Amino acid sequence: MIQLQGAGKRFGHKLLFEDCDWLITPKERTGLVGANGTGKSTLLKILCGMESLDYGNITFPKGVRLGYLPQDGLTLSGRTVFAECMTVFAGLREMEQELEALHHKLPELDPASAEYAAVADRLHEIDSEFRNRDGYAIEAQVGTVLDGLGFRKEDWTRRTEEFSGGWQMRIALAKLLLEKPNLLLLDEPTNHLDLEARNWLETYLTNYPFGYVLISHDRYFLDITINRIVELWNKKANFYSGNYERYVTQKTERKTQLEAAYKNQRDRIEQLEAFINRFRYQATKAKQVQSRIKELEKIERIEIPPEEAAIHFSFPQPKPSGRIVAEFKEVSKSYGPKHVFSAANFVIERGDRIALVGINGAGKSTMIKLLAGTEPLTSGTYTLGHNVLPDYFAQDQYKELDPNGQLLYDLGGAAPRATLTELRTLLGCFLFSDEDVFKKIGVLSGGERNRYALARMLVAPSNFLLLDEPTNHLDMRAKDVLLEALRRYTGTVVFVSHDRYFIDNLATRVIEIEDGHVHIYPGNYEDYLWRKSGGPEALAKTQVEERAPEPAPQPEVNQSAAKRVNPMKLKKLQDQIKEVEQEVAELESEIARHEAALADFKSVDETLRLTSLVDQRRKDLNQTVAKWEQLSAELEATV
Repeated sequence: MIQLQGAGKRFGHKLLFEDCDWLITPKERTGLVGANGTGKSTLLKILCGMESLDYGNITFPKGVRLGYLPQDGLTLSGRTVFAECMTVFAGLREMEQELEALHHKLPELDPASAEYAAVADRLHEIDSEFRNRDGYAIEAQVGTVLDGLGFRKEDWTRRTEEFSGGWQMRIALAKLLLEKPNLLLLDEPTNHLDLEARNWLETYLTNYPFGYVLISHDRYFLDITINRIVELWNKKANFYSGNYERYVTQKTERKTQLEAAYKNQRDRIEQLEAFINRFRYQATKAKQVQSRIKELEKIERIEIPPEEAAIHFSFPQPKPSGRIVAEFKEVSKSYGPKHVFSAANFVIERGDRIALVGINGAGKSTMIKLLAGTEPLTSGTYTLGHNVLPDYFAQDQYKELDPNGQLLYDLGGAAPRATLTELRTLLGCFLFSDEDVFKKIGVLSGGERNRYALARMLVAPSNFLLLDEPTNHLDMRAKDVLLEALRRYTGTVVFVSHDRYFIDNLATRVIEIEDGHVHIYPGNYEDYLWRKSGGPEALAKTQVEERAPEPAPQPEVNQSAAKRVNPMKLKKLQDQIKEVEQEVAELESEIARHEAALADFKSVDETLRLTSLVDQRRKDLNQTVAKWEQLSAELEATV
């Protein structure tokens, strides 16, 4: 579909990459990876035509439609969210208006006239194309995408300018997904998404009918969505088949093979040089010496490019707290009439690493603030344990920093025992290197200041860390450093993160906030999802932490007596549902037959008859599905 040949790009005096040959196929599923500054975003801009190559060529076939999503910076205004998304279908809306006009015009014409025949032909042509492009379902498509990306129905009618930058990027992503270009180019599309929206996007991309190339620092997201990796490394594009996990394995294998080949080549070169030096001046060996000189000259030397050093930073461990770190008893939180959650009961123990999960707006940040003591309880009691020292990392933590402080020296003030080498190493992990370490905090962007605030917290951690989205603005290398540090950390952590890999590898328990209630699940995020989707019933119903205060004793109730199921009623409902399901299948089959017949034009009257029949059967189908939903709800209530 798109082809790069000998492609190269410079950024000022710095060469980003060269000699890149890449054929992008119609079903491309590629993750673009590489260290910070290697040119990933630049290459994406080249593919969408926003940047030019310095070397080589790029070829675009005729008619290809590209869709590009930058990391940030898009702003929309002037329409509601729903109306903004509907602009994607401007062409279909025009076709719909023409269809309506033709339907009104046709009955007014003489069926024997040439104009009638022309209008009928145009009606059939437009109607066929409109159906092929799923024109009758565009509102449903918009609703599905907005819902998947976390927009509540009441948000659909809000003006786009009312939303923050992160939500503006969600709207831009929604429009891009609805456009369905031949090739999606997505630069960190998960940056502004919570876990639920990321999970939805994973499924959407997995079923996407065309190709995409994406940049992401979310390993789990890459593992699910891509089947090829293009790595920008050592100024070259290196290609790997499989997902991110497979890429890591293959890269290790390639490195091992390269090192073995390098060693064998060095051994051979040393043998040749030794022979040449030994017999260079012996006439009887002149022929053999010349042969070895020629062999030596023909050898294409293998080079081992420098690897980024693996970083292991030893963070100081905090003073131990008591066994009980924090306890909630019947805690509720509201903001005026807005209810967040109620009757929360749980105990946090020393060494717990707890992930807070829930949909956007469920109350995760509120829970962190309550634990940090920066928000008051509405009711209930919150008790901190013996020797517990909480430390809170907010999403806007950078506001607490001294804008006049220089990074290196400000960090040294927080960790007076650390050496300058250790401080520089840590700053490098969080993407501050070379002269950047002498920058003043005030000149950094919000994301850079948050990265620095996180590094500053980790050099002198308290024994109870409360982290609200610490993985934001971090690349994979920085996330790995943070993850390793927190896994070694002997204190207690409660955190919010939208990075599935990070949660799975850190959490020992999950607290879910859902519909105003707080539920506790043992294990990591994968365990939580397993229980939510129907794991063992005894574990799936851990809605109240086992260590929470025990409720007052209740009289025993015989469960079989508490809810008796009438077997006759149950059988009747099951039979009715079976009949309705058969009706649904028959109606769907009939609609499909009529739509197939519409594609084969016979006459205007037949087209009108079939169109009317399809519309009627669709109404019948909607009514039958509604009946099925009602019966299913009755069955669920019965059992």
